Amino acid sequence: MTESPAPSTAAAACAVPDVRDGTVLVPGETCWRIERADEYVVFVDAADYFAVLKQAVLRARRRVLFIGWDFEPRIRLDPRSPGRARDDRLGRILEAAVRGNPDLEIGVLQWGMGMLESLRRGLVPVVLLRRRAPDRLRFAADHHHPLGAAHHQKIVVIDDCLAFAGGIDVTADRWDTSDHLDWHRHRHRPTSRRSTGPWHDVTTLVSGPAARALGDLARERWESGTGNRLEPVADQQACWPDGVQPLLTDVDVAISRTRPRHGGTELVHEIELLWLAAIAGARETVYIEAQYFANRRVAEAIAERLGEADGPEFVVVNPEAADGWLEEKAMGTARARLLGLVRRADVHDRFRVYVPVTDGGRPVYVHAKVLVVDDRMLRIGSSNLNNRSMGLDTECDVTVEVRPDDARRDELAAVVLGMRHRLLGEHLGVDPGAVADAVAAHDGSLVRAVDSLLRPAGRSLRPFQPPEQGVVDRALSATELLDAERTPDRWSRVRRTFLRRSRRRRR
Repeated sequence: MTESPAPSTAAAACAVPDVRDGTVLVPGETCWRIERADEYVVFVDAADYFAVLKQAVLRARRRVLFIGWDFEPRIRLDPRSPGRARDDRLGRILEAAVRGNPDLEIGVLQWGMGMLESLRRGLVPVVLLRRRAPDRLRFAADHHHPLGAAHHQKIVVIDDCLAFAGGIDVTADRWDTSDHLDWHRHRHRPTSRRSTGPWHDVTTLVSGPAARALGDLARERWESGTGNRLEPVADQQACWPDGVQPLLTDVDVAISRTRPRHGGTELVHEIELLWLAAIAGARETVYIEAQYFANRRVAEAIAERLGEADGPEFVVVNPEAADGWLEEKAMGTARARLLGLVRRADVHDRFRVYVPVTDGGRPVYVHAKVLVVDDRMLRIGSSNLNNRSMGLDTECDVTVEVRPDDARRDELAAVVLGMRHRLLGEHLGVDPGAVADAVAAHDGSLVRAVDSLLRPAGRSLRPFQPPEQGVVDRALSATELLDAERTPDRWSRVRRTFLRRSRRRRR
């Protein structure tokens, strides 16, 4: 498919996409491009992702581009493998790759303000690394954004034929296995042997035309951040990593973006429109994993669907608290207010918010950004469920949608539901099959299924209740001072366009 440029805000406000086939992904509206992935796989939690990333970088032929919010060269990529600890540190891997291949160039583009986060943690910022890196290993800090914005995409593109995109930053505090043990000897910062907390995250890997499209996006970001233009990698070759079993092959993947209005570029808020369209089009269940629950428009859209007599169920998995005092003040106070709004609308008892905990009852930090709608859509990306991810920060999400007329509909639907059950099984401490069985036993109700699998002790999900809000908290929440809306409100039009008239199956 050819690239579909995002419409201007004015054009988007009056455009009405053709959704007669029941799809939610519309290029120029809810996504930028839809491209074929030769192979597609999902990595749940960073341990396996980092190990495959190491392999892919060392096998790269011409170019590797890292586009990230944060970057830490001293993390170990595969600490479970035998060998000396320094051999698989990220910086060493990058240096070994360029020194072993004279045709290879590696670029690392980090959000400029992310360097302050690195300094806060006592780690080496990108600007210092540039002084001692080999010539073909280039580090750059990207300050090209509006005041207060962040470059939040998490993309790695290899030879324009392989691309990782999702929610996992290649930095400290991210490595964990899906066991989410209370303590793990490999789960620590490079500057300390003290174990960090359990961390849940998700990303994707694609090959083929979908990877080349993400390569286009990465090179666009590189040029915007550095002023240097990169040409596409011309000699495409098979590059899928050894030992990685694709979840799907020959599948369409949509790329959705947020890009703020800045420096002559127009606002792009495809991700917000995708969220609203997905909620409007949901028939039975919406499953969300999110770092925050702090976007008013999404909350109001959920509340409206909950008010319908035969509307969908919503299950949200959140962390217990945001990562840091200021974030909790901004996002935690908004979550408390919006959960009140949603719960008042939940007159049919179809909404749940849970926090995952370890065997010892320790909260697992949820950094994943996942949306599963019915058995029809799986979205994984970098965008958070807050205002800034919809209009201020740069974001990138990838989505697989099952079209009604797809000859492989049953196969794709099984994969979408399988991923939902795999994620819930991880949080509940049960096999994915047990989640599927519970859903079937409760006549398709995801809410009742999860409720039935909750355990009072040990690894499980716990219902979330926000803490009591003080006067300052309520004021911050009401004014949205720390996370203001920056996009036009298009819920009414999206709802009219995407709301399905078919009723849910009776439970």
